[in-house]
Amino acid sequence: MSRLGNVGARLYRGEVGYDFIGKRKIWYGISILITITAIVGLAVSGLNMGIEFKGGAVFTTPKTTVAVSQAEAVATEASGHQAIVQKLGNGGLRIQITEVDTAKSDAIKDRLSEELSVPSEKIAADLVGPSWGEQIANKAWTGLGIFMVLVVIYLAIAFEWRMAVAALVALIHDITITVGIYALVGFEVTPGTVIGLLTILGYSLYDTVVVFDSLKEGAKGITKQTRWTYSEIANRSINGTLVRSINTTVVALLPVAGLLFIGGGVLGAGVLNDISLALFVGLAAGAYSSIFIATPLVADLKERDPQIKALKKRVLAKRAAAAAKGEANEAEQAEQAQDGDVPEDAAPAGAVVGQRQQPPRGHGRTPGKRR
Repeated sequence: MSRLGNVGARLYRGEVGYDFIGKRKIWYGISILITITAIVGLAVSGLNMGIEFKGGAVFTTPKTTVAVSQAEAVATEASGHQAIVQKLGNGGLRIQITEVDTAKSDAIKDRLSEELSVPSEKIAADLVGPSWGEQIANKAWTGLGIFMVLVVIYLAIAFEWRMAVAALVALIHDITITVGIYALVGFEVTPGTVIGLLTILGYSLYDTVVVFDSLKEGAKGITKQTRWTYSEIANRSINGTLVRSINTTVVALLPVAGLLFIGGGVLGAGVLNDISLALFVGLAAGAYSSIFIATPLVADLKERDPQIKALKKRVLAKRAAAAAKGEANEAEQAEQAQDGDVPEDAAPAGAVVGQRQQPPRGHGRTPGKRR
C-alpha cells in the first residue's frame, strides 16, 4: 500500500486526525475574507461581459501572418471600440468588437481587409445581438434557482435540513468566489463561462455529500453513547474521507489545469479560458468548502439541538470523572511510594502497560476430559 494509502487508512480508523471542527472559526474567517475580496473585486472591476451579452460583430479571417497585437490595434482604430483578437488553430484571427451595427460592420471589414492584406470576401462577419446573451443569462439564472431548490429538498429528505442549509451556504460560497476571481482576472464572460459555473455546482456537492454520508452513518444512535460528541464524530467523518476528497479533486483538476494553463496559456487557445477558469476555481473551492465550511457549519447547527447539548454535557462529565479518578489513583500510588508500601504488581513510573502474555493453551496439563 502506498504512503498516502496508509495515511488514508489510519485517518479512516481514527488512529490519526486533524481537528478541523475545533479550528472552524479560523476557516470561517478565511472564507469570509476571500468572499469579501471577491465581492469587492466584482463591485470595483465588474465582469468583462463577452460579445454575446453586449452585442456587436465577430470577424474571422483566413490564415495570416499578422500578429495579434497589430490586428487588435487596427480593429480598435477602425471601430472606435476596444477589440479582442484571438489566434485560431488554422492560423486565422477571430476579432470581436462590441456595439457595432450593420453599416459600421461593412466599413470595419473593408479596413481590416486593407490593413491585414486579406481579401474582403474571405473575411467572415457575423453580427450578434445582445438579446441572445440576455436570454442565455436569464435561462442560466432560472436553471440555477431550480437547481438550488432541488438540492435543498433532496438533502433535507436524504439527510436533514441542517445539512441542506450547510450545503446551500457552501454552494453560494463557491459561486461567489468563482465569479469574483473572474472579475479580478478580467477574463471574458461567455456562454462557456455560464456552462462552467453550472457544472461546478455538481462537483461542489459531490465532496460535501460524501462527508455528509459518512457523518450520517457515524451519528446513528449517537445519543445512546457517551464516548463522542457530535462535533467529534463530524471531525472523524472529515478525516475519514479526507484522502478520498483529495484524490478525486486532484484527478478532476489535472485535465482542467491542462486546458487552462497549457491550452489557453501556452498554446494561446483563448476560447478555452472561458470554461476552464470557472471549472478550475470552482473545483478547488468546492473541495475546500466541503471540508472547511459545510461540515463545520452542520456541527455548529447540530450542537444547538437540546439532545446533542445534553449528550455533550454527559460526555464531558464522564471524561471529567475519569480524569479525576485517574488523578486520585496517581496521588494514592505516590503516597504509598513515599510510605514504602508499593504493591508488588504496581507498574514502574513511566512504564507502558499492555496486554498480558497468556500461556499457551494446554500448558502444564494433559488434554482430556475434566475430572
